[in-house]
Amino acid sequence: MSCGFNSNVSRNERALHVQTEDRGPQHPAIDTVVYHNGHILYRHSFNYAEYAASPDFSPETLRERVEHQHREVIEDLRAGTLDDHIAAAEAQLTKTTGIQVQLLNPASWLASGRVALEVGVVRRSDNQPVPGAQIEAAIDGALRDGTHRGASDHQGRAKIEFELPPLGKGDLALVIQAQSESSKDEIRFAMRSRAKNPQASVSK
Repeated sequence: MSCGFNSNVSRNERALHVQTEDRGPQHPAIDTVVYHNGHILYRHSFNYAEYAASPDFSPETLRERVEHQHREVIEDLRAGTLDDHIAAAEAQLTKTTGIQVQLLNPASWLASGRVALEVGVVRRSDNQPVPGAQIEAAIDGALRDGTHRGASDHQGRAKIEFELPPLGKGDLALVIQAQSESSKDEIRFAMRSRAKNPQASVSK
């Protein structure tokens, strides 16, 4: 008969859920998983097939091993031993579940000295729109500082317009940033200031 344990642990202002269970005789393994907001941040599995075939095996001792592994992972969490593993897992999640900001009119965002940005924000995981994302746009390297803001609508889109500020002689770039509750993204369009209408190429 399989058994399991569940605990909630706080670490670095995160509410983590730790679940340990015996997979049963068909899959003799003790599996411990650390979750945050439903995402797996750490997993530790111990195969006990050899122990199950030994004369020392009993349901009572197996339960003790399950509980011991559960407590060990909790202790490692609280001690910070697993911080690097969790940070790496969260970084990977950000790449796959974060947001992506897009310039929807890359060929026509600048005309007659006026910037008109059509911006879209989508989830990287499924390309669905992200409403309510905070968006900022600015010309990096302009002679006059200025950040222009907007928020994405229910379709994940926003329009930001402003006059092109005086441009410096160094490297120039249009910078667009978007931030949701859990992630952010940025795109940069390199500009050539000597042309009447600076051309742009995107870099990330």
